[in-house]
Amino acid sequence: MKKISILSLHLGYGGIEKCVVTLANSLCSRYEVEIAVCYKLYDKPAFDIDDRVKIKYLNKDLKPNHDALRRAFKSKNPFKMIKEVFFGLKVLYYRKKTMVKYIMNSESDVIISTRDIFNYWLSGYGKSNTLKIGWEHNHFHENYKYANNVSKSAKRLDYLVLVSSELQKFYAKELANTNCMCIYIPNSIESLPSKKAALENTKLISVGRLSKEKGYIDLLKVFKRLNKDYPKWTLDIVGDGVERENIENYIEKNNLKDKVTLHGFQGKEYIDKLLNQSSIYLMTSYTESFGIVLIEAMSHGVPCIAYDSAEGAREIISSGENGYLIKHRNLEAMVKKIEDLIQDEKERIKIGSQARDSVKKFTSDVVKEEWFTLIEESDIYD
Repeated sequence: MKKISILSLHLGYGGIEKCVVTLANSLCSRYEVEIAVCYKLYDKPAFDIDDRVKIKYLNKDLKPNHDALRRAFKSKNPFKMIKEVFFGLKVLYYRKKTMVKYIMNSESDVIISTRDIFNYWLSGYGKSNTLKIGWEHNHFHENYKYANNVSKSAKRLDYLVLVSSELQKFYAKELANTNCMCIYIPNSIESLPSKKAALENTKLISVGRLSKEKGYIDLLKVFKRLNKDYPKWTLDIVGDGVERENIENYIEKNNLKDKVTLHGFQGKEYIDKLLNQSSIYLMTSYTESFGIVLIEAMSHGVPCIAYDSAEGAREIISSGENGYLIKHRNLEAMVKKIEDLIQDEKERIKIGSQARDSVKKFTSDVVKEEWFTLIEESDIYD
């Protein structure tokens, strides 16, 4: 039985981390799977992991100090600032030291890297008989400095797996003169839920990290406009992050506290329950590499509306068939399309049903076969 190692920064809440867990759960049906984790942020992983998957924490007592560092600089206390800077450098030092040691000593047949920094270490320290795979989740969104770094980090790997066909085509050109082959394998969800949303409730929903690129202030602007004519409708936002305070301030300033609920980070069962109670899913991201949350909403039969600036949404939604894409981040067009679905329950049900059918190809039973093919057909073992 081949052994597969997946390199992960942490196993807390996050899109990449959820994909890591889903992949590990899929691969363990055929292989011995281990996740090597830099930081242990919580007592247990945020997402359910199959008992057959081994987890190896490399730095159990060290965690990133981003929040403490921000507080220190905000306080303008030189002692606190210096203390947190040196602690942050210590964390980064041990992150590299422990991950490099793991890679060098690993007996795994295949190692899958999930970040560009891991790509560099895997390329430099991985054994010659190990299949080295990079797994890139982020869309560079015209940030060519970032894209060039990804290309540079992957050029000595055997494969770079991209989560969209658009990214596969881009990086294939960038890495054309290297031995690294670019492969498109989409992210996946575990399976279609047995129960789908009835789409009868006056509830909108959005799920994701509360950061600027997710566009939650824009979402609240849309909802504010919508709420004037449809005061019975409410908005649930699931997730947490650095923008939470700004979002809370906007909600308070615009008298939306009774209409918008911030649920914070939540587990799968909690989110599934909310999705089943919702009638429309909204995405206002400026950029999105794949949009796993869209697939999850669509799997529940919830119609989705997204700004087409989110590249991942374009990969998943065929506008007018299984959801709607709004061009140029046009607020008026977004509001109008939400109003159309609010007014037309039959259309909601139709789009939701077509959405659910369209994401069957993204279930783990389907997608894992593509990973099996990649692992089994590689000539590195020949």
